[in-house]
Amino acid sequence: MRKIKSKIIVVILVLLAVSVFIAIKIKSKEQSSEIIREVKPVLGIIQTYISTTGTVYPKNRLEVKPPVNGRIESIAVKEGEKVKDGQVLAWMSSTERAALLDAAQGQGEAVLKYWEQVYKPISLLSPIDGEVIVATTQPGQTVTTSDAVVVLSDHLIVRAQVDETDIGKIKLGQGALVTLDAYLDTKIKATVEHIYYESETVNNVTIYKVDLIPEKTPEFFRSGMNATIDFKAEGREDVLLLPVEAVRKEKSEDYVLLKNNGSDNPVKRVVKTGITDDKNYEILSGVTSSDTVLVTTKKYVFPSADSSGSNPFLPNMKRRGSNKK
Repeated sequence: MRKIKSKIIVVILVLLAVSVFIAIKIKSKEQSSEIIREVKPVLGIIQTYISTTGTVYPKNRLEVKPPVNGRIESIAVKEGEKVKDGQVLAWMSSTERAALLDAAQGQGEAVLKYWEQVYKPISLLSPIDGEVIVATTQPGQTVTTSDAVVVLSDHLIVRAQVDETDIGKIKLGQGALVTLDAYLDTKIKATVEHIYYESETVNNVTIYKVDLIPEKTPEFFRSGMNATIDFKAEGREDVLLLPVEAVRKEKSEDYVLLKNNGSDNPVKRVVKTGITDDKNYEILSGVTSSDTVLVTTKKYVFPSADSSGSNPFLPNMKRRGSNKK
């Protein structure tokens, strides 16, 4: 038994040694090369954004409730419909009228029509110009004075949650781009209408709510939709721009490598940068539009599958016809 165990241990050690050898050999086959491209500083526009999340809400959500207990006879509107101030939203009967009409119905059509004319139904009117966002009550349903028969909204807004570290950069009237999670391809322009003074704590982070009004409310806007908001922060026009990968950092300095026409060795030039949009840097000084900046990136090349570093544990499959003389 001891001899068998010893043999098994030896085999395992050999396999481990071979695996390590293969890994080292493959690693040694890796080749890294540098790709150098030339770019020139260009004049352009740079815009920075403050990104956060938010939700679509009605600015003013108004529940229309009945003045008395009773029964809904008919609903005159549907969800998504625009209504005017004073427009009839629904008709209802008080508890007494509903009982009287139910009794008259058993006495014939003529008696029922008589009491319908004598005892008029109650109309529920819209108190504002707005949009119906909830109208799920059905005719014949019994309601009380605490039940909302119809819910209205004057207009939909986007309520963003802004971190306290960024709230100082948000101003009234500031522009923003809103992207709904359900419609990622559509960018909706909006402006800041209100910044809340009271903070809230969400996941141990202090945030402030900010209300935005879309310049044009799309038809697909729905209350409760989740959104991503990009507030326009700093923006400048006609500034010198360089890709972020062209700017290198060394201690507290930023520098670039300039093409040296008289030599293969590039020239190191210290530059002063401004704002960045994560794609480009604003260049305040150090280079001009006539300079040629070198951008270096590394490219790794791994050995091909048919190289000598193939796995020895796999069968050696010879190519068809290789043994033919």
